[in-house]
Amino acid sequence: MAARAGGNSVPPAEVEAVAASWMLEFCCCCLCRHFGDGCLAEFQRWSDVAYALINGLSKIPAHQKKTVYLCQLLIRIAKGKKLECHFENYKRISPLESALSFWTLLEREEIQLEKLHKDIRQLIQIQSVAVYMENGYFKEAAEALQRLFTGSESDKPLRMKLAIIIKSKDPYVPLLQTFSYDFLIKKIKSYIELFMKGNESNFLLQAATKEVESQGLGAIIALQSKAVNADENDKENLETKQRLTKEQHSIADQSPGDIRNPTVRPHAGGKLEERTAVQSLNGLQNVEKHGHALVSVRKRQRWTYNEDLKLKSGVKEFGVGNWTKILVHGDFNNRTSVMLKDRWRTLCKIKQG
Repeated sequence: MAARAGGNSVPPAEVEAVAASWMLEFCCCCLCRHFGDGCLAEFQRWSDVAYALINGLSKIPAHQKKTVYLCQLLIRIAKGKKLECHFENYKRISPLESALSFWTLLEREEIQLEKLHKDIRQLIQIQSVAVYMENGYFKEAAEALQRLFTGSESDKPLRMKLAIIIKSKDPYVPLLQTFSYDFLIKKIKSYIELFMKGNESNFLLQAATKEVESQGLGAIIALQSKAVNADENDKENLETKQRLTKEQHSIADQSPGDIRNPTVRPHAGGKLEERTAVQSLNGLQNVEKHGHALVSVRKRQRWTYNEDLKLKSGVKEFGVGNWTKILVHGDFNNRTSVMLKDRWRTLCKIKQG
């Protein structure tokens, strides 16, 4: 039955379209917020909502193109390390490669952020190659390189550097470590902050805020949200904490940062490096490798065949770079995550030789 406004019949389809438009904008704001906060469970929930709303669009309205492109970008960036995830019909296209296509569309929608656009574009290109190399897929990395660059002169320096890196088959070279996946995430968060500032007038967000304020629910909801996030973190870390207790002697030799963030690779660098990282793309610096100081005082211990098998199994399950996870879930004899990383590089060289 058609709704009525001012005595005139209003087509339900048009009403639904307007409501869906509000919902999509609100959904995009939620995705941005949870991406920025690192709340993976909530981000995934709103990703599902975004997909449902976007798939319901017969045509993307001009005023919502940026919203749709940003939702698609964030969903793909969040899955950037998972090569088993596919967003395109052509299965060889990785999540980050797919994200680059939506970043290109976003660039066309705005012109005032040229520097940030270039930084993020280059980071996506670099990490599209790096993710393949971290998993030992060097052939696929070379194929991705061909797809990522169109042959323009402006892209030539970076393209040549990445080609040399792929031939070296070393995912731990300074370029890939300096322009890391974590650095890409930080740049995306910077872009999100600018987007959110320009969308503070979101209709549903304002209406919901007024409703919460009128009922005095703000403080209660904030406390509930804090409790939920704490519970989620406890569940996610429970198994890891139990394993860590069993491996105390081994973990004690690692730095606190390595335990808190097992996916961080060497050469993370400080704030100054992050601030100037993309600016130095055309002038590679020799970044010294860290993480060996704690190992130098340890007596050298030969690797056994069984330890090699456990290391290979751990890499297959958790991926290259997640050395702390592999250490915690494996039964290694008095090893550290740095030792696992070094042994893996040695095994790769042996295999190549």
